[in-house]
Amino acid sequence: MQRKLTITISDEVYRGLHHLVGRGEISRFIETLVRPHVVADEALETEYRQAARDEAAEREALEWIEADLGETPE
Repeated sequence: MQRKLTITISDEVYRGLHHLVGRGEISRFIETLVRPHVVADEALETEYRQAARDEAAEREALEWIEADLGETPE
């Protein structure tokens, strides 16, 4: 099912969208950008949960995060 949504954007943004993706493709372009932020990816969520339960991998990741590589900040 699809819903129609009315949004308000500046003329400049509309012209950019129209130029970049074309008039008939704006809705699809916006949905493609927004979807990952608002629709849960259950498979990815499951993989993250499984990875978090891997204690050895978590310890190794923590070691990498806390490693002093001898680099000096600029």
